[in-house]
Amino acid sequence: LAAGCVTDNVPPGPSGPTMNFFVTSEKSMTGNLGGLAGADATCQRLATAVGLGNPTWRAYLSVERDPSNGNQPTHAKDRIGPGPWYNANKVLVANNLAELHARTGDASLFLDERGQRINGQWTGSPAPVEHDMLTGSNADGTLMVGLTCADWTSSSASIAAQVGHSDGMGPNQSTAGALSSWNSAHANQNCADTAPRGGAGRSYCFGR
Repeated sequence: LAAGCVTDNVPPGPSGPTMNFFVTSEKSMTGNLGGLAGADATCQRLATAVGLGNPTWRAYLSVERDPSNGNQPTHAKDRIGPGPWYNANKVLVANNLAELHARTGDASLFLDERGQRINGQWTGSPAPVEHDMLTGSNADGTLMVGLTCADWTSSSASIAAQVGHSDGMGPNQSTAGALSSWNSAHANQNCADTAPRGGAGRSYCFGR
């Protein structure tokens, strides 16, 4: 056989992981994301735009009344599958739910669907800070009652949402207390404007 023919029938090697986790590049000025359905549709649309629309994409958001769950509470952790999850650079974020909820935020891992870092407190970050991620969740991925912008349907200034820090840092790169949490760092100012305290109305998306 000619040297170039010996590999003709060799099957291709494994393709490796594909992205099934990202931070939305799209922002929201308010906490009204169109509910879970609207947030999921945003995840699906952004993933499709980068050629990864095949998985079913879900937003990492908790709600008090989920129409698809008999108007019962739904926890963010129960929406995203078992893992493992990889970012746009095909780097492992976490192997499973326990590992995911035990880790802290990281600007180099918590990327948008195009592989871009999210503005935050990390060294060299552009301004403004936009690392606040809407979750409405406790650190273990369960619902934080009263902090979901009325299940992601409200732009009211009288209610707020719980957010995480995608870069795992607070002011002056502090990781004290909950500031390092990717999903439950603090409450935002209110649902009328996601920018104060360091947000841009972004959320997390998981493919399953």
